[in-house]
Amino acid sequence: MTHAQALTLRITGMHCASCSGRVERIASALPGGQGAAVNLATGMLRLEGAVDMPQLTAKLRAAGFAPAERQTRLVLADLTCASCVARAEAALKSVPGVQDARVNLATGEAVVDHLDIAGTEGAMIAALARIGYPAHPLAPDAARTDASARHDREASVLKTRLIWAAVLTLPVFVLEMGGHMYPPFHHWVMEVIGHGPSWMVQFVLTTLVLAGPGRGFYRAGLPALMRGAPDMNSLVALGTLAAWGFSTLSTFAPGLLPDGSAAVYFEAAAVIVTLILLGRWLEARAKGRTGAAIARLAGLQPRSAMVERDGTLQDLPVEQISVGDLFHLRPGERVAVDGTVERGESFVDESMITGEPLPVSKAAGDPVTGGTVNGQGALVVRAQKVGADTVLAQIIALVEQAQGTKLPIQALVDRVTLVFVPVVMALAALTLAAWLALGPEPRLPHALVAAVAVLIIACPCAMGLATPTSIMVGTGRAAELGVLFRRGDALQALAGVSVVAFDKTGTLTEGKPGLSAIHLAEGFAEDEVLALVAGVEQGSEHPIARALVAAAQARGLPLPEATGFAARPGFGISATAGGRALLVGADRYLRAEGIDPAAFAAHAEAAAATGQTPLYAAIDGRLAALFLVSDRIKPEARRALAALRAQGLKLAMITGDNALTARAVAAELGIDTVVAEVLPGGKVAALEDLRADGAKVAFVGDGINDAPALAAADVGIAIGTGTDVAIDSAEVVLMSGDPRGVAAAVAISRATLANIRQNLFWAFAYNSALIPVAAGVLYPIWGLLLSPALAAGAMALSSVFVLTNALRLRRLQPGGTGP
Repeated sequence: MTHAQALTLRITGMHCASCSGRVERIASALPGGQGAAVNLATGMLRLEGAVDMPQLTAKLRAAGFAPAERQTRLVLADLTCASCVARAEAALKSVPGVQDARVNLATGEAVVDHLDIAGTEGAMIAALARIGYPAHPLAPDAARTDASARHDREASVLKTRLIWAAVLTLPVFVLEMGGHMYPPFHHWVMEVIGHGPSWMVQFVLTTLVLAGPGRGFYRAGLPALMRGAPDMNSLVALGTLAAWGFSTLSTFAPGLLPDGSAAVYFEAAAVIVTLILLGRWLEARAKGRTGAAIARLAGLQPRSAMVERDGTLQDLPVEQISVGDLFHLRPGERVAVDGTVERGESFVDESMITGEPLPVSKAAGDPVTGGTVNGQGALVVRAQKVGADTVLAQIIALVEQAQGTKLPIQALVDRVTLVFVPVVMALAALTLAAWLALGPEPRLPHALVAAVAVLIIACPCAMGLATPTSIMVGTGRAAELGVLFRRGDALQALAGVSVVAFDKTGTLTEGKPGLSAIHLAEGFAEDEVLALVAGVEQGSEHPIARALVAAAQARGLPLPEATGFAARPGFGISATAGGRALLVGADRYLRAEGIDPAAFAAHAEAAAATGQTPLYAAIDGRLAALFLVSDRIKPEARRALAALRAQGLKLAMITGDNALTARAVAAELGIDTVVAEVLPGGKVAALEDLRADGAKVAFVGDGINDAPALAAADVGIAIGTGTDVAIDSAEVVLMSGDPRGVAAAVAISRATLANIRQNLFWAFAYNSALIPVAAGVLYPIWGLLLSPALAAGAMALSSVFVLTNALRLRRLQPGGTGP
């Protein structure tokens, strides 16, 4: 992709004049790069010629520089079908610097990844306007509520248009079709009104329908047709104008038509517009409900809070709260932003974040999360994270990001819909020609009816809505159940997983082990050894380290300061405390340091068989003690694994813990495959072994040492109570520490993918089956010719069916996730 005009591109990684000179030389060496100039102060590269942007980007990255990237969200008007989506995406991708564009028909929004080139946003809006889709930027803070509000406004406008269309169409339908349903009515019309006046009344009312409530179809469809990019509106415009035009000619100039062919189809044109408006109104209402999950999440944040400012309490909007502000939380109020309790005691309902039904006790020093509900006490909270940095804002952002993703399954739809409307128009023309050449007399009316029916029934709306609506509802329902898909394509990947591998500590177990026993070597005192080891471990965040520190503090032991701290991941740590050199870790660590732990082998083996974890300590080069630490299995783990087995999944455990301990826990939980005593890199190798027969593997973990495995798995699932590093490495995040969320995530992904397949099957099967029927293939057999009005009804119902089917996911109750 090359650009044909001057542009300014932001470059990261430049620190000095030498850097800027290298960037200029790289750009100038490319064809069309003459005149490249870098402004080091602003970090901007200006290009005058037509440069291949992907090639420039690759050259800069190879040299250690990177064009800055941005993501822009746009709201598009006049999107009506899958063809619109494909053309809008193509237009966006044609803009210099745009790397990817995803248009969502269900939300009417586009998410565009592009290089940080000055004027790109304006260029994208201009490119969309040229093909008939006016657009404007969507502010990040408006994204959560705008879509729902837009659908509400759209539904209101469509309702008004529908009412007017129905009022005007009803007399037309009664005048023309009443006699077919009740023959005496036809005779009454002929006697009282007359043949000619009846057609005149139908002409006037139908013209009002098309020019009034139906004018949007022509205002959008005809220009698209003139541009050579017809869409759903073009099909409706062509079909209804053909029916109206032929009927008008029959009414005012029947002599211009072949003898016996004059007939009116005003009711078809009017009913088509009315039924399509009905379908669009139902569609707009359903679209609003697909985003209900985000609306509910956004509604959890209060609008204002009592903030201490200038020595007084002020009721301020949440947007005006800054980091460090103190705000007062009264009983029953929602927490405004994330913060730490400064004063007061209360219980806070955190179920909207963790899914845990019991309120959590809060006192000075405890963290609170924005959107959670305070109990009966009063709290004073210091704001720590505000705006987009709060947990609630990040949850909403993740859901929005997932909902804007295109799944691999949609690739076929995109290829088909880009050419679908032109193909349908060609089929309609072929139908018209075939009926004129081969049809029975009167041929022209028969040909017109069949061609219009083909145009109307083949709208690709259902195809465009099939995937995004299911993704929106599925990811929204997942968020309500505490499961966040950080990437939408993880939905499809997780549905194809056949093996789920778990870390042990903090994932299947509580992650809060306690010291259960100490075995000492001769010549060492228990309190002294525990104090020294706890002194070394007090700087560690590992659950076992915290257990040792807690045990020492419970005994009131003074902890010496440790120096020379060094950690070997997967082995242990070394440090100096109280003037003594300590090694603390697994038996393999001591062996690697030349210390034989065999004296405690029997104790360690017996303890490990009951699920306890052995930890060794050596002091001044001598084996000193064996610590036994036990970590309770989470009460929910058994139900979680049972639910996964019920879904046909194989289970594995990959842990750095002692092999005997790991096997004991696995036996209790019914896990067949156990890989123990592995380093973080070994977990990645273990995942590769599980993939050996082509299986897709999900890994569930919560710690820093799980990050490589989470990133390497086909799908990484992070326990939300774990570390930020683990969460950032995963595609799916469970907001609570409950492993039942894994079963819920798999169930939701499978249900969503099944829903998408159902929608796509319906959309494609509907068109495949009914286009030939509309064209008249059944006429020679049964004399059946599909009315254009019935075709319009069927088309409208196809979109409503897809949306209604997707909305079923809102009631999804995954097994194994209940209390």
